[in-house]
Amino acid sequence: MNHVSSTSQNSAATGALLMVVASLAFAGTNVLQSSLPTPVEYGGFGMSSTGMAFWQYLIASILALPLILRIGVSNLRTKRPVLHEVRAFASALGVHVFVYGFASGVPIWQMVTLLATGPLFIILGSTLFLGERASTARIAAGLVGFAGAILISGVGVEGLSLTTLIPIAAAALWATTDVLTKYLAREESPETLTISLLVLMTPNHLLILLAVTIFAWLAPTLVPTGLATGFPFALPSGAGLWLLLLLGALTAAAQYLLSAAYKVADATYLQPFGDLKVPLSGLLGWIVLSQAPSIWFWPGSIMILAASTFILWTESQNRQNLSMA
Repeated sequence: MNHVSSTSQNSAATGALLMVVASLAFAGTNVLQSSLPTPVEYGGFGMSSTGMAFWQYLIASILALPLILRIGVSNLRTKRPVLHEVRAFASALGVHVFVYGFASGVPIWQMVTLLATGPLFIILGSTLFLGERASTARIAAGLVGFAGAILISGVGVEGLSLTTLIPIAAAALWATTDVLTKYLAREESPETLTISLLVLMTPNHLLILLAVTIFAWLAPTLVPTGLATGFPFALPSGAGLWLLLLLGALTAAAQYLLSAAYKVADATYLQPFGDLKVPLSGLLGWIVLSQAPSIWFWPGSIMILAASTFILWTESQNRQNLSMA
């Protein structure tokens, strides 16, 4: 009988299904994040990207209250409050950079695929700051993933645009969150790591929103279009408001699904299923928003997904060999 790590066949199937549905939820959030900040004259709702991110995570946090109460607020006690705040701020800033990419007109297929360069930054950060060894497999996977990102960005074919760097910057910020999580996990419980991020995310989104708004007021010509337009707390009306509520609900649902998936199956087994959000986002963007991917999207996506799957498989094998030794 075949086994997937320590995961039983039934729980493996359940975990995979939960991760696929979570990937679909993430793909839905990407479509909404692309539509809501789009100017009204182009068929969107004209929200500022910072305002949208704030309301998105405020709604998600309210819906996540049962999860916060179940974990227990007492788990907020920590010896590393500053690092927890830096971790939450990097995560929130990554969200704002990511949604600003949508407001700048970067298509979904390019945003989500270039975001998959995150493992390269995690490898780099873990090697430089955590003292982890950069194995040949890690280096090879990172280079293949980076090559796939270059291919998708269109360098040498369609020309390099500064907006192409936006999802890569978001990937670097979220990789910073992951590296800090790995560092804190050495002495903090999983419950403390989870609840600290849930509780601190909304205040950090508010902090970023206010900082951008003040900067826009002091130097309006220096603020990029779409980053802070009009009253920052303005809500869309009609269908836009319902879509914003749906965005917050999908964000919360995706987090619940991820939590449930990781509870029943190993993370290394589940990660390739999580990578399905890349093609799913590209497909939904194509169907809903008519954002047809370039011809370079497909080979580049395959390279990034293959690199991610390879490194996860290799390190899973290494852990199994060590446990049997």
